[in-house]
Amino acid sequence: MPEKAILGISAFYHDSAAALVLDGEVVAAAQEERFTRKKHDPGFPANAVAYCLAEGGLTLKDLEYVVFYEKPFLKFERLLETYLGFAPHGLRSFQMAMPLWTREKLFQKSVLRKALASFGDFDWEKRLSFVEHHESHAASAFYPSPFEEAAVLTMDGVGEWTTTSAGIGSHNRIELLKEIHFPHSLGLLYSAFTYYTGFKVNSGEYKLMGLAPYGTPKYRQRIFDELIDVKDDGSFRLNLSYFNYCAGLTMTNGRFDALFGLPPRKPEDRLEQVHMDIAASVQAVLDEIVLRLTRSLARETGFRNLCLAGGVALNCVSNGKVLRDGHFDRLWIQPASGDAGGALGAALAVHHGYLGRERAIDGGSDGVGGLDGMKGSYLGPSFTQSEVERELTAIGACYTVLTDCTLIENCVDVLAEAKALGWFQGRMEFGPRALGSRSILGDPRSSAMQSVLNLKVKFRESFRPFAPSVLNEDVSEWFELDRESPYMLLVADVVKCRRRLMTEAEENLFGIEKLNVPRSEIPAVTHVDYSARIQTVHRETNPRYYALLSMFKQRCGCPVLVNTSFNVRGEPIVCTPRDAFRCFMGTEIDALAIGNCFLRKEGQHAANQRTYHQNFELD
Repeated sequence: MPEKAILGISAFYHDSAAALVLDGEVVAAAQEERFTRKKHDPGFPANAVAYCLAEGGLTLKDLEYVVFYEKPFLKFERLLETYLGFAPHGLRSFQMAMPLWTREKLFQKSVLRKALASFGDFDWEKRLSFVEHHESHAASAFYPSPFEEAAVLTMDGVGEWTTTSAGIGSHNRIELLKEIHFPHSLGLLYSAFTYYTGFKVNSGEYKLMGLAPYGTPKYRQRIFDELIDVKDDGSFRLNLSYFNYCAGLTMTNGRFDALFGLPPRKPEDRLEQVHMDIAASVQAVLDEIVLRLTRSLARETGFRNLCLAGGVALNCVSNGKVLRDGHFDRLWIQPASGDAGGALGAALAVHHGYLGRERAIDGGSDGVGGLDGMKGSYLGPSFTQSEVERELTAIGACYTVLTDCTLIENCVDVLAEAKALGWFQGRMEFGPRALGSRSILGDPRSSAMQSVLNLKVKFRESFRPFAPSVLNEDVSEWFELDRESPYMLLVADVVKCRRRLMTEAEENLFGIEKLNVPRSEIPAVTHVDYSARIQTVHRETNPRYYALLSMFKQRCGCPVLVNTSFNVRGEPIVCTPRDAFRCFMGTEIDALAIGNCFLRKEGQHAANQRTYHQNFELD
């Protein structure tokens, strides 16, 4: 029986997940949404727990600890103090929240015990542990990193009380040096603007980031003057008179509306230039505050390595600016930086921080080729070839089984014809990004690829940018980046020699008019400001995806592919071959590679075609 098996769990807010750490090694991690097909599923992650235990060959009684990613009593304290502080405002919100807390969330130990009862016996009194929310984030950032020591910065909406924490990691210890507390929060500031521009809070923040380059930051100073007071070291306080999230049911209020001269945009309403300018403005504000925080942390710690986690760390635009700022030499960002990653951090916090066990660090890299603890973030379920064939046959799919080399050749044929390829290989990714295991791929040289993938495959807003996957050794030939970015969490510009010179008329376009103007040799992944959210691909962590990119480069002279997640709007990333086939048949994906099975759309039975994307709530 393993003596050092620890299961981490995050649940009951959004993006529930489970993670298994065995003798200090991260062996499995997955979000519950992938199994239930309910995006951002907040429920108890029963399926993710079952997967993690099965992957480790364990039962519940084999575990040394089960660890929850936050402390419910502290969170309840914050909730009560907030309502009391704003009373009598917020009565309706209070009445909605209290029954759920008193029935379920407050008594987490009994809830967890009941939820895990079917997995076997467990010593709940001695082996159930709770870790504070930002301690979980910090642990998820530092312990899997390739660094012996590093500065650690976590930023999100809110945990119990903390919204931002800064500290240091050294060997197997993390010391948090300072914190900023609720209601002052960078995550909630950004979410307020997400709400105001018509996107869904806790899921649409990346849309706001993608919208920003279409605008100009004309409201930047207004935000600094009216909404947030920021000190030189990056510490900040929000002007709460403009916000409603403390005690209300919305993020902003009428005073906020008056500041920008219009009411909140309704979801799916037309995006106007003012919305793009607002997005650009809050992104500029976030960038500046994060730079002040990281510069201050570099001065105070003297460290040259920085680890990031928390939902704000998924803002790859800010991350890229931190890297280019030069106050840190190396940056490592937890690929599951949001609440899902808290499950992993909680388990690691107990293994290293509480139990004092040493870390096994390979070092020498920014975290690739097995040199970090995340294994490329390929920590989810995989399927054998026989399992794939059995599932495809059961659902009436028509497929051909090919050798490894022939499969890659067929896929490159599809891509070279500027068609969309579904790519389902190996272990599913942990975190919000598809990294070449559950991906939809395309030719980045095609000027039509972005609109085709957005409108006919993903069924999502036309402005949304796509990320490039690039062979690691070729990244600096195509992008202004001189290091690895394995988790698609850094933004950098396309190199100048690959850009297309714009005409004067094209330079003078505004907003969405900019969308269909090719800007480089790889227009499908070049955003309107010449930037790209880059994933470097490595033979060590994903050999089959590396082989595909290598053959595409050999055939087409380009080591880059469009990589977007294998799902439609409102749907979680696909988990099983059945999920992948359903998505394939409900979209205009032209071909599909699952394991060594190759499927073409024209070869499928008409009865399997569907419009299933309408089953999902818009994100």
